[in-house]
Amino acid sequence: MKKGFVYVRSRLSADDVKKLLEQLATEESYYFVRSPHAVSGICMKLPDEFFPGFEGQMFNADRELRWKKQGSAYEALLLSRVPADLEGFEAIGENWECCDRAAYFHDLNEPKFPKSFIYKGENDEKIESKNISIGQRYFQDQRTATVQFVALTITS
Repeated sequence: MKKGFVYVRSRLSADDVKKLLEQLATEESYYFVRSPHAVSGICMKLPDEFFPGFEGQMFNADRELRWKKQGSAYEALLLSRVPADLEGFEAIGENWECCDRAAYFHDLNEPKFPKSFIYKGENDEKIESKNISIGQRYFQDQRTATVQFVALTITS
């Protein structure tokens, strides 16, 4: 297992969240945004029509950033395999271990939901889920050996 890092920040504006996403995004970042009435699907660019939404996540090979609306502001959780020195973020605990696992997706030809799940490329075109290298990263408390968080990640 490798060392992991978990951070939290509260009282962010929608603009703060957008700036944070721009700061942490890489060329291979994916987004998933949820509103009370719809979800964006997994997208290769931040879906403007959904942002900031009620909650969402951006993930890449190094980290996952989650945001959620709390009243009129947002809270953010950063799950990372690399240390981060970000203004306003506080580390939660010190003894995190992380390990990567495979992730499996539903076949688009056999929808299990009322509507098919959406996967979008950089130009909003539909892409096949089998062409996305997404995995899971488990964050385990070293002291208790309990998995506290499961983040999405990009695999090689």
